[in-house]
Amino acid sequence: MQIRLLKDRILSKLMLALTIFSVSLVALIGAGLYYKSVPLLRDNTWGSLLFSSVWEPMKGLFGFFPFIMGTLWVTAIAIIISLPLCLLTAIYLAEYAGTTVKKIVNPLVSLLAGIPPVIFGVWGILFVVEFTTGYSVLAGGIVLAVMIFPLIVSIITEVFNTIPRELKDASLSLGATKWETVRKVILRKALPGIIAAIVLAVSRAFGETIAVLMVCGNVPVAPKSVFDPGYPLPALIANNYGEMLSVPLYDSALLYAAFLLFVIILVFNLVSRIILNRLERRISG
Repeated sequence: MQIRLLKDRILSKLMLALTIFSVSLVALIGAGLYYKSVPLLRDNTWGSLLFSSVWEPMKGLFGFFPFIMGTLWVTAIAIIISLPLCLLTAIYLAEYAGTTVKKIVNPLVSLLAGIPPVIFGVWGILFVVEFTTGYSVLAGGIVLAVMIFPLIVSIITEVFNTIPRELKDASLSLGATKWETVRKVILRKALPGIIAAIVLAVSRAFGETIAVLMVCGNVPVAPKSVFDPGYPLPALIANNYGEMLSVPLYDSALLYAAFLLFVIILVFNLVSRIILNRLERRISG
């Protein structure tokens, strides 16, 4: 008995140490990126870096506003396009599709999730850019929407499958149609899980690099419409790191871009977590 208790205590301490290490790793990444950004921050204010649109590294002018807006535009377009399609697909697979359809569609969704980003980028150039939108934030949003589609569908489908069958049967027994049951019972119960799926998808969309780099146009000007080219932060980092580091402060500027991306994702996840907790309390209450 003493040995078992000792093992349990050791495992508990070990898991606590690993948890602290995981959290500390995130903090260390942020601190490291900020430390490497300090040379740029010595010569520029936060306001000039965040809200200036002038990007002329040779003159020491680093305005990140176009890159921030490019990131937000592409991510927002991707979510607006993908969310309705993913939600309806997940509803169909969880509530309407037969066994045969599920056996065919579910592996295809998983296969889509395993395709390398560069393939999506090539597809975006050949079909989205050349035949429809041109190099634009809309093209980046469409490509990203396809990339995050399997992630959202898989998570939401699993969330729907965890809803107790008794709730559905109770709704149907009271005379509700299947669609009414989906709208008023299943979606309400699954709302926290749906939001969690969106958070994960947005986090991935914020950091996507290669596919977005290939279709957005990479023009350092803040987009004013969906048909304007953009230059998201991940594309800026991937496109220039290692090539322009001889320019003074350029390496610090690129690491500052990485720090900005880190902060944007962290803040988005924290705000989403707060909203999700409040929503869960309201539903459970």
